[in-house]
Amino acid sequence: MRFHAAPSDPLAEVIALLQPRSAYSRTIEGAGRWAVRYGAFGLPSFCVVLEGGCQLAVQRQAPVELRQGDFVLLPATPGFVLSSLELGAIPVDLDAQQIAAQAARLDGGVGGDQPPDETLRHGNPEGPPDLRVLGGFFEFGSPDAGLLVSLLPAMLHVRDVPRLSLLVGQVGEETRTRRAGRTLVMTRFVELMLIEALRSAAEVDGRAEGAPPGLLRGLADPRLAQALRAMHAAPERRWTVVQLAAEAALSRSAFYERFSKALGLPPMEYLQAWRMALAKDLLRGQSMSVQQIAERVGYGSASTFSMAFSRVVGMAPGRFGRT
Repeated sequence: MRFHAAPSDPLAEVIALLQPRSAYSRTIEGAGRWAVRYGAFGLPSFCVVLEGGCQLAVQRQAPVELRQGDFVLLPATPGFVLSSLELGAIPVDLDAQQIAAQAARLDGGVGGDQPPDETLRHGNPEGPPDLRVLGGFFEFGSPDAGLLVSLLPAMLHVRDVPRLSLLVGQVGEETRTRRAGRTLVMTRFVELMLIEALRSAAEVDGRAEGAPPGLLRGLADPRLAQALRAMHAAPERRWTVVQLAAEAALSRSAFYERFSKALGLPPMEYLQAWRMALAKDLLRGQSMSVQQIAERVGYGSASTFSMAFSRVVGMAPGRFGRT
């Protein structure tokens, strides 16, 4: 008999736990032949090409040509090279951390009163640009964002999704203006942008045999999506691989292999990672006892949960809740 879980949206739940916030954006232009190299940044970044085109080469990723209407999201922003379509320029090294600090000063910080008024220009400083990009970055409020980001592709590149261009444009408008409620509005725009980007990427990458493993690829597989939704809807259930395979209408061996290949880790490891992410969020809320949290995330006793949590996180639940 299959377990009929309540409706669940794993993608929305992961984004909610990531707590995206504090977005900033600016216009980037390029003219002539040019190339810039950014060091690893760590924070999530994004861009949409407004006019023209360029080449993006992200570390450990194949270079891609970006054209008008393209959107890119880098959940953890490793080092990358951005260049004109006319290749051959020697990259100029730029400090991503320094640029972010300058951006924060221009922005005046959240609640500041100095709107940014600079456009970042690459290549020929004179004449009309060959490229116009609206790019930016934001933060994940969750202190354990790394665990959740590891479930996402290192780079998302989607084309011709007008809603993404609109959302990035709204982030840019909010960056330039200082209206009341800006912080909340920016947070909502970033949440919407993430959901739209991730589900658009899932529709494309999930069908590609060579797509990188992760949550998107799992959700794009209708069989695996059933099992993922069941896990997220009822993390307290004492799931076994056999039960999850039944949710996916697959044999145990077929489910295990298919899940591991698509997600990049076996079913029970994914379930444990999700349970620990939930447990951390509940412990930070400090409104539930360790025993209540243990039951909420599928452990029969506080001691069993504490042992598992300490092994994965490196400290006891009680201590984590006080940090």
